[in-house]
Amino acid sequence: MNKDNIMRKIRIAKITLNIGAGKNEEALKKGLKLLEKISSIKPVKTVTKRRIPGWGLRPGLEIGGKVTVRKNGELLLKRLLVAKENKLSLTNFDERGNFAFGVPEYIDIEGLEYDPELKILGLEVAVTLQRPGYRVKVRKVKSAPVGKHHQITKEEAIDFVTKLGVDVQ
Repeated sequence: MNKDNIMRKIRIAKITLNIGAGKNEEALKKGLKLLEKISSIKPVKTVTKRRIPGWGLRPGLEIGGKVTVRKNGELLLKRLLVAKENKLSLTNFDERGNFAFGVPEYIDIEGLEYDPELKILGLEVAVTLQRPGYRVKVRKVKSAPVGKHHQITKEEAIDFVTKLGVDVQ
């Protein structure tokens, strides 16, 4: 296939930042404040859908927060990868070319300093990659499946990340 084809170029569709707080309301408030500090976007609370008596969960209980970043994703991703020392594992990637990793302490993220009010918090980062033309799968009118050769493989995602300067082991 032609490597110069602009429709084959991989880009970051979105970066999802997620913090789980459990039933603790104070931890939830701190987590939401941290997500807003990292992304400068107002986070959304995540809510339980099922009852799990062993964990003390019931439907409608707020247990976490998340933010989806769609603009300037590459800049944010580079900052977040510095917190992981620019190293990822092969197990961080799925078969569709997406990858996820955890940041154990937010103070490792470039540009953030320790906030005594937040204490030490960690978060999960999920990155979704796609090619131009993927919209045909999700549009409302005349949606169609994305062809097998247009989907991103695990190897292509690893190549994309290594071009950003990340060591994949």
